[in-house]
Amino acid sequence: MNNKITTILFDLDGTLIDTNELIISSFLHTLNGYYPDQYKREDVLPFIGPSLYATFSSIDKERTEEMIENYRAYNLENHDLLVKEFNGVFETLQTLHQNGFKMAIVSTKKRDTIIRGLKLTNLDQFFDIIISLDEVEHEKPHPEPVQKALKLLHSTPNEAIMVGDNFHDILAGKNAGTLSAGVAWSAKGRAYIESFNPDFLLEEMQDLINIVGVNR
Repeated sequence: MNNKITTILFDLDGTLIDTNELIISSFLHTLNGYYPDQYKREDVLPFIGPSLYATFSSIDKERTEEMIENYRAYNLENHDLLVKEFNGVFETLQTLHQNGFKMAIVSTKKRDTIIRGLKLTNLDQFFDIIISLDEVEHEKPHPEPVQKALKLLHSTPNEAIMVGDNFHDILAGKNAGTLSAGVAWSAKGRAYIESFNPDFLLEEMQDLINIVGVNR
């Protein structure tokens, strides 16, 4: 238990909302359009987390923007069909909100897509602060997104925790001087997220309530 935490920063995809199937199918649709039958499910798992630019530019620098456009078109078309919240997320955020914790989304997605996901899962009511790819020059694991969220929330790193399902979430927290929490339901597996040594590992989202010191 840590009674000093006042501020909780959340990654969105794979942490609060289950976009894994949407992301995987979007990558497979896009990449197999360019490279027929070359990409399977396990091949695109490493692409969950980094920005689309980082991923596609590592595959084909010439067609990066075109690939991103194709990915986003498919992703938006199938968004509401495939996205859902993880178990216990709504109840946990509601409890934290009611107990006065300051909360923000820190994501590598574009702002409009983040808002769409939050509204679809009814989580938008808990977040006034969103730091998206549109607001920063450097994406996670650079500390800039976390630092920007903390500034807007009038918080300091030593009272904050960054929660996420990927290496760049944990490292962004560490780089900015906050605590970090990994989620065991990461699409890449519990051992993967554990290997980056987060301060805490959440078996379920409700674990966060005890970590931040809410008395239930």
